[in-house]
Amino acid sequence: MAKAKTNFSCTECGGITNKWTGQCPSCGQWNTLVETVAETGGANRYSVQHQGLAQTAPVLSLADIEAIDVPRFGTGIEEFDRVLGGGLVAGGVVLIGGDPGIGKSTLLLQALANMSKIKKVLYVSGEESGAQIALRAKRLAVDARELKLQAEIQLEKILATLAEHKPEVAVIDSIQTVYSDALSSAPGSVAQVRECAAQLTRVAKQTGITIIMVGHVTKEGALAGPRVLEHIVDTVLYFEGDTHSSFRLVRAIKNRFGAVNELGVFAMTEKGLKGVSNPSALFLSQHDNPVPGACVMVTQEGTRPLLVEIQALVDTTHLPNARRLSVGLEQNRLAMLLAVLHRHAGIAAFDQDVFINAVGGVKITEPAADLAVLLAIHSSMRSKPLPRGLVVFGEVGLAGEIRPAPRGQERLKEAAKLGFSIALIPKANAPKHKIEGLTIIAVERIDEALNRVREHE
Repeated sequence: MAKAKTNFSCTECGGITNKWTGQCPSCGQWNTLVETVAETGGANRYSVQHQGLAQTAPVLSLADIEAIDVPRFGTGIEEFDRVLGGGLVAGGVVLIGGDPGIGKSTLLLQALANMSKIKKVLYVSGEESGAQIALRAKRLAVDARELKLQAEIQLEKILATLAEHKPEVAVIDSIQTVYSDALSSAPGSVAQVRECAAQLTRVAKQTGITIIMVGHVTKEGALAGPRVLEHIVDTVLYFEGDTHSSFRLVRAIKNRFGAVNELGVFAMTEKGLKGVSNPSALFLSQHDNPVPGACVMVTQEGTRPLLVEIQALVDTTHLPNARRLSVGLEQNRLAMLLAVLHRHAGIAAFDQDVFINAVGGVKITEPAADLAVLLAIHSSMRSKPLPRGLVVFGEVGLAGEIRPAPRGQERLKEAAKLGFSIALIPKANAPKHKIEGLTIIAVERIDEALNRVREHE
């Protein structure tokens, strides 16, 4: 039997070359070429599936097109609906990725069981048998009597099932296990993932079926497969959190029908994933008395303000180069903040190891955490706790100024609601009207902020 012809395709851009090279000739990325079987018969690849394509849409003036809100329907899980922007959209395609065992299939099984009471749903499993999913549904104690299940990985059979049963919501678990007979490469390859996702998306747009695809992630945490996978779908969600912890975070990275960077907080229990109504409690340590090196900040995740405790530990180094370690915050920004602290506040840490941690495993990407990081470092260096009931936020510039943060009023109201009494904030974020129970300290520079904190100790 003649050996099948092979070529090399790029996992980043999908470019194809006849031989392996260290750098992709199409996009310039290094070590992204993988060997795949050369495709044959590509001219009639869509001949069967494309028979029902709609006619070409006419050209219209944008002013003549009626702008209407996209109707949504809930999943029965409040935190999941929050991340989706209010619920699922008919004809929308959602891609959800995360580490193995973090709870993707559990969450979707719970959501489908809830929706099966009022809508036709279909669960397509390519990784588990029907008996395994039935066992999980029994363990989760969900009502799955109306939930339809198919254990299949061939794309053509899945499309035939969708056409026959016409579900309103379908879950594909996972897209990396699905393959098309039109392609000769193995399931999970760049070509298979791209083509299967494209055909499922086309079916969703034509029929109005909402399709949720589960995606594997690489060891770096990015979705496996071609980058075009994220461009095809409407919404991209990521599961975050440590598998050894009972808490899970679901973050929206892309959403054509809602806000991005929304955060859903779940707790893994024996009965599955449960939404956490007060997530700020997860990210705050419970101390009987104030401790040095701990500072509470208000971060903004989408439309939700969250209170997170920033912890710092400063210790004399025993190495030629002092260590700078940051968990949950950007490490390069930590080095910059230490330079600002030395230059504009006269506090040097060149002979000190500095460790920063965001409690609860949350990742903070916004610069409004700068002030909290510096106050925590200063508190640890002096071995003196910050005033009880203090909450802070603000971006620190290289000139030592404290810049305002967006949605300052919502942050302050959340802090007051949770019982904090003192807020150290940028002057530009000072509220026009007094917030009951909250003393506002508005500052403009980092040295001024440190002095005002000392006055309230």
